[in-house]
Amino acid sequence: MRNWLERQWYRWSIWHLILLPLSLLFWLITATRRSLYRSGWMRSEKLSKPVIVIGNISVGGTGKTPLVLALAALLKAAGYHPGIISRGYLGKGSLPRCVTTDSEPRAVGDEPVLLARRSGCPVWVGRRRVEVGQALIASHPEVDVILCDDGLQHYRLSRDVEIVVIDALRWFGNGQLLPAGPLREPVKRMRSADVVVINGWLTGAPMQRREFTMRLTGDVLYNLRNPELKAQPEIFAGQRVHAVAGIGHPQRFFTQLKKMGLQLIEHPFPDHHPYTPQDLPWHESEAIVMTEKDAVKCVDFVGDNAWVLPVEAQLDVGVGLAVLEKLRNLHGR
Repeated sequence: MRNWLERQWYRWSIWHLILLPLSLLFWLITATRRSLYRSGWMRSEKLSKPVIVIGNISVGGTGKTPLVLALAALLKAAGYHPGIISRGYLGKGSLPRCVTTDSEPRAVGDEPVLLARRSGCPVWVGRRRVEVGQALIASHPEVDVILCDDGLQHYRLSRDVEIVVIDALRWFGNGQLLPAGPLREPVKRMRSADVVVINGWLTGAPMQRREFTMRLTGDVLYNLRNPELKAQPEIFAGQRVHAVAGIGHPQRFFTQLKKMGLQLIEHPFPDHHPYTPQDLPWHESEAIVMTEKDAVKCVDFVGDNAWVLPVEAQLDVGVGLAVLEKLRNLHGR
């Protein structure tokens, strides 16, 4: 059902006669909620440290996690001590909890574990992001700025900087709100964001003010069971490789592998898929290549033939300048 619905988001069909009225209802609910927060009838709560929210207006992967990692590295280089908070999608429990490099992805979510392993920053998760941020700050008094992963529509958390991420391959689908389209909020919502980052837009088309580009790069793989073991794509020459991706937009990952010269058998899974050994029946014979997000959930049952392709976000310099200027205006740093 979910796959069928997602296909409707990027086309027009007779089904939209049924779906569009539901989208209108969705718009009324979300617009009313946002208006209540903006008018003060519903109260946003401010943390004691500046908050940078990274999110999107559409459903599905746009590259938020690599962007959060890049921003964390940028802030560290500028002398800040960032902390990261997240909902912890599909994680168990609602109370704030710390995520470590050894945390169980099924308990705290796959992306938070990846963020903890790659960022070197304190990472906390929980359903209520205000309480999560307060818990992180209380436990890590050195933290002086909070990165909120995927919290654009969580208006209870007051934010000092808003960053919206757009996927240049899929953009806004058919431009409709859920469930007729992929949008959580109308496209005009981007006007109020401080920064708009377009992932993969390399056409040279003119950019608008506060719009910047990002692209994901990576061409060296590491072995999932032995991360010290690295490999260039040429090691798979002449082999059929099982490509595994349980992310918001698997085709982006498959396309990247094909550009590296790999011959693929594609295995797309739903975003945040909880893998079991039965999902990878060829795990002891042919080579497997997966994303880092998938790898944190598979390390306990794959063989030595499982490889991971890490990616990094290469940002337009304007992203860092805009974020640092905004923070400087807050407290003169």
